[in-house]
Amino acid sequence: MRIGEIAALVGVTPRTVRHYHHIGLLAEPARRANGYRAYGVRDAVLLARIRRLTELGLGLDEVREVLAGDAGRELADVLRELDADLARQEREIRERRLRLAGLLDGPVEGTESVSPALAELLAAAPVTASPSAAKDREHLMLLDTIGGGSEIYAVLRPLAGDPAVLALYEQLDALAAASPDDPRIGPLADRMAALAPDEVLDAIPAGGPVMTGFGEALLADYPPAQAEVVRRVMVALTVRSRDRGGNGNGRGSR
Repeated sequence: MRIGEIAALVGVTPRTVRHYHHIGLLAEPARRANGYRAYGVRDAVLLARIRRLTELGLGLDEVREVLAGDAGRELADVLRELDADLARQEREIRERRLRLAGLLDGPVEGTESVSPALAELLAAAPVTASPSAAKDREHLMLLDTIGGGSEIYAVLRPLAGDPAVLALYEQLDALAAASPDDPRIGPLADRMAALAPDEVLDAIPAGGPVMTGFGEALLADYPPAQAEVVRRVMVALTVRSRDRGGNGNGRGSR
């Protein structure tokens, strides 16, 4: 059989067969004098098995391990792992459907598909036209997307309705067009840092290249004077965390 014939027989494309050859999943057959590949029944049987395994949801590396026989993983082990992964996906789909149901029942404007914990936090916050408050919401939604924000949401929940927070947002808004040496920056940063409870320090992720890069990107999202306020707040919280004996996230040797 030529490549088009074996591909048609098994129900795949010639391009798929060539790809399997390229990655070493399917051995190259002998070639005729004219240079065309000559496939036999054994090749078709192996190709059909590869197709069945991929249709079960196995990746090509997993298929390779199954085909390796005794030197690789048993098919039953791979299938059990696949079943566990499908069960995880089912749980994630159910959670997403619950979020969607909540949005259909009456979503908080602009929250899209956020976690229940963040939706509760945003729902508790008073309605405000503050651009700084809107930016905070966007940053929280970003944190929600990348995961790891549930502890922070719980800590921030008591602050959601605090009138002092709205006043700080208004003061930060007033610095939108100010210079980075504006005398209002220092006092505002001090008030904002003082308002953050110690529990926030425990919930903030540890440092590292990712968090450092995120901090830089966060500051770049603000005008100069506002960025200086946020930078000073970040520094103040870092120092406070260190003074409490933490390792950068308040969870050190306690």
